[in-house]
Amino acid sequence: MRTLPHAAYIEAVIAALTEAELAPTEHWMDDGETKGVYRHLNAVISLDPSKTYDLDDEDVPSGTPWRHGLILSWEWHTGAEDGWPDKGPLWEFAALKSDGSCQYPPVTLPVHGYASPAAIVEAARAVIDHRIKARPGGMSDWDGGIIGNSWDRADELDAACEAWGAKETA
Repeated sequence: MRTLPHAAYIEAVIAALTEAELAPTEHWMDDGETKGVYRHLNAVISLDPSKTYDLDDEDVPSGTPWRHGLILSWEWHTGAEDGWPDKGPLWEFAALKSDGSCQYPPVTLPVHGYASPAAIVEAARAVIDHRIKARPGGMSDWDGGIIGNSWDRADELDAACEAWGAKETA
């Protein structure tokens, strides 16, 4: 099994979330559709802030926030994709529906692309507490600026992602 360039980073984020008592219910990472139309690295982390993940829909009390969970996603794009002008990393969030799909288009999380795991925890708590709310068009109502700092190994991660991207787009 090969190691993806973002594996150590996502594992550090998962460890920080778990330590902060926001343990993911599910997570995965891959190199989405490489050699296909889109070339990108990604990771998906599902959280269950309301502790209702394993309940049937009719057993979740009405008005429960995040009744089906919250998804955090990280993507790194090569910049070679049509319709995706930006190169590099991006964090997003969305509420989940009962079938596991996103309730609305993912919204940009106000963190650095290579945010520190502590910054992801802080931003996730702001989303859970509704201090960051989704708005149409993939935007949020957050006006508090970028949350936290970059990961202390961001340069190493960026170099690994760039090397992967160069190989994939060659």
